[in-house]
Amino acid sequence: MLYSAFILGLISSLHCIGMCGPIAMMLPVDRQNETKRVIQIITYHIGRLTAYATIGLIFGLLGRGFFLAGLQQKMSVFIGIAMIIVVLIPEKIFAQYNFSKPVYKVISNIKSSLGNQFKKKTYKSLFTIGLLNGFLPCGMVYVALFGAIAMQSAGFGVLYMVLFGLGTMPLMTIVVYVNSLIKLPFRNKIQKAIPYVAVIIGVLFILRGLGLGIPYISPSNMSLFVQGTPNCH
Repeated sequence: MLYSAFILGLISSLHCIGMCGPIAMMLPVDRQNETKRVIQIITYHIGRLTAYATIGLIFGLLGRGFFLAGLQQKMSVFIGIAMIIVVLIPEKIFAQYNFSKPVYKVISNIKSSLGNQFKKKTYKSLFTIGLLNGFLPCGMVYVALFGAIAMQSAGFGVLYMVLFGLGTMPLMTIVVYVNSLIKLPFRNKIQKAIPYVAVIIGVLFILRGLGLGIPYISPSNMSLFVQGTPNCH
């Protein structure tokens, strides 16, 4: 299922351009020295990947707990259904409820810190911008976190989120160079495709949880349960 993380990141990167694109466009990078600019952009991305890896670790540990409790299959099915529900329910319905209200102050502090970092032109500030950027609320990151929970270990949770972040890197890098390269009509077409991709990934998680014995897609029940005694053939 790890490949789904990169695909989700790649497809959802156009959504990222709308949400985080302005941050990438405003990065305090060197416009004269190309080598230095590349290193600065990579530093920014490392900051984002560090944030994704951190939350991937937390949710991967949560998924590990479900695995040890013998709930991994049920959790995989539940997460797949949740992914599908999230993309099918109109966004305006979610807008009626302020889910971020309990952490609004934290989010406000992150945005304030981001603003301060843009005034500097150091590698530390670029890393910090990426790090804070990665912690900002994002619907597609939430979908990716569902996948991190479905992994069987903290390590795979981290890897899942890092792969998701790597998937967003190509377009987010292009934005730094040419912010007008991707026209609005094309972006809108990709935005319409994102729900379909999320649904497909959700279906893959459901199949994984059902344990139908399909290699790489739906492994047998035996591999998804923690057993007290070994089962050798």
